[in-house]
Amino acid sequence: MRKYLTEFIGSFFLVLTVGMTVIDPGAGAMAPLAIGAAMMIMVYAGTHASGGHYNPAITIAVWLRGRCPKSEVAPYIGAQLAAGVVAAVAVMALKGDPAIMHDDIKIAPALIGEFIGTFALCYVVLNVTTAKATAGNSSYGLAIGFTLMTITYALGSLSGGAFNPAVALGLIVLHKAAAANIWIYLFSELGAAVFAAVTFKFINPEDL
Repeated sequence: MRKYLTEFIGSFFLVLTVGMTVIDPGAGAMAPLAIGAAMMIMVYAGTHASGGHYNPAITIAVWLRGRCPKSEVAPYIGAQLAAGVVAAVAVMALKGDPAIMHDDIKIAPALIGEFIGTFALCYVVLNVTTAKATAGNSSYGLAIGFTLMTITYALGSLSGGAFNPAVALGLIVLHKAAAANIWIYLFSELGAAVFAAVTFKFINPEDL
């Protein structure tokens, strides 16, 4: 239960930061920096307790890599998604229930952007937190946080910049993303998680 609570808290803080910085009055061009920093903070705060995933795609990638028991996958994802919804509701309350129109996205660029960004995030997580060569490093949180910041700046305009099913669900609750587009996020992000795990295993056979 402590692991799942940790995942809930970290995911909540991440989605809360996304909502508070992207919905007017928000942080403007500084939003990706705040989002990456939120991820970094929560990774450092919770990795010792739960692994600090805060993202169903990362949980799946870590499970496929062999560092997360199958029995914990569903509870982790449940805690992360629940946190995304609760955080979005909190943002709506704090922002005074603003009228928000969802962002229009083009399917192909959004699929590609979400796939590339989520792959990068999962790939970095696997390499800095599960590889033998990087064991014991103290910079993993910075690497993960800066990866999220970078992909949000680079690819966020294509899809809304979720790179995380929990964030995507939060964006839908906030009406920043259309509910009909949920398949775009799930298909690309979960596919990227699988591809990242396969790529990690291919590049790092000594870690298997």
